[in-house]
Amino acid sequence: MSDKKAKSRDGNAGRPPVKDSVLELRTRMARMMSIVEITSRGTLPMAGSKAGEDPKKDAADQNFDYMFKLLIIGNSSVGKTSFLFRYADDSFSSAFVSTVGIDFKVKTVFRNDKRVKLQIWDTAGQERYRTITTAYYRGAMGFILMYDITNEESFNSVQDWIAQITTYSSENAQVILVGNKCDMEDERVISAERGKQLADQLGVQFFESSAKENFNIKTVFETLVDIVCDKMSESLDNNQTLNAGGDQAKGQRLTDQPTSAATTNCNC
Repeated sequence: MSDKKAKSRDGNAGRPPVKDSVLELRTRMARMMSIVEITSRGTLPMAGSKAGEDPKKDAADQNFDYMFKLLIIGNSSVGKTSFLFRYADDSFSSAFVSTVGIDFKVKTVFRNDKRVKLQIWDTAGQERYRTITTAYYRGAMGFILMYDITNEESFNSVQDWIAQITTYSSENAQVILVGNKCDMEDERVISAERGKQLADQLGVQFFESSAKENFNIKTVFETLVDIVCDKMSESLDNNQTLNAGGDQAKGQRLTDQPTSAATTNCNC
């Protein structure tokens, strides 16, 4: 080693290594990915590991029948984090803190006597995090695509977000379009009619919401879970029909109540 290199190396002795923030974030994201695969203790042919295989997990954490991975996406500052906190914690803060990379919360809901665990991911809207956040699209069952009714640019970006969903998620992923901050009527630039028209063009359901006023927050999530369950039912029905050569009657839908103990198809 040359004297110059040795001197440079010795001069850095005792100094903490400079961390590459992007690399560090990617590493942390990769570790978190291991816990977000869609799992099921039922009979659905879903991707991911089955719950209950890790004996180290807390028993209460395993007390669910199905787990859905949902993502909230959209431009920065449209209110994704406030939307999530209002739903998961019933809390709201007017202080804006931009999400760095990605964050998530867990909430369990009931669906026809079945416990459905939701892992809801709040993604950063900034372009510099896009390659990281799109990695989480894999395995997602549903997306809440959000824009700000007071921000024309966030509305115009909806098509770009749809393109990303199409590119990085499965074809069965379900989407709901949400126009957030509808409490700010005096600053509105996107009418509800324009939002509904775009949703119709995309073939998705549409809601306006307000995290501040707690308007339509629960409804959006319940509707998305319903749509995901319906899609799962259709897939289960189709698989059963194919396996039976078309002679077997279709299985019970997830939205139906069980009619007898002999009917054991998925009811979440």
